[in-house]
Amino acid sequence: MYESYIDTTNLMPVKFLRDVNEGGFKFKNNVTFNHDRNQAISTNGVYNIPNCVQDVLSTVYYARNIDYNKYKPGDKIPFNMFLDDQVYSLYIRYVGKEVIKTKYGTFKAIKLAPLLIEGTMFKGGEKMVVWVTDDENHIPVRIDSPILIGSIKVDLMEYNNLRHPLSALLKKK
Repeated sequence: MYESYIDTTNLMPVKFLRDVNEGGFKFKNNVTFNHDRNQAISTNGVYNIPNCVQDVLSTVYYARNIDYNKYKPGDKIPFNMFLDDQVYSLYIRYVGKEVIKTKYGTFKAIKLAPLLIEGTMFKGGEKMVVWVTDDENHIPVRIDSPILIGSIKVDLMEYNNLRHPLSALLKKK
């Protein structure tokens, strides 16, 4: 289980809970972020963090609010993430724009390749590819990634309560 509590005014994480049991690997960590003091207080201690640090889930919301029109294919968009009591300097590579067919329909999409940390499930590097709608919503419509025992492919199945019209949908299946 992963949970993230995010301050909606600045999209910064306030609290991150991780309680996993994956194939005998057990890990539990509760983290509270004090951004005024640049500290993360976890189950295991107090750690210094840089400004604008994200947790593993708040990173998704951070990525959805980037203006990708400012970037050209190949550009890296850096960010810091706090995970397992460490700060990682990571990035999202802007790959470009393309039309993608998913189980939900055909979308104008922005293609991204986030730099991943090798862990118990995902391989490290830029092997994951994420397509988000090329509109103001930036909804993830497909995620494709190798994992340590194969690969995963995730497609959007439904959505509701969007803030903006879903103008990237070209054709619904």
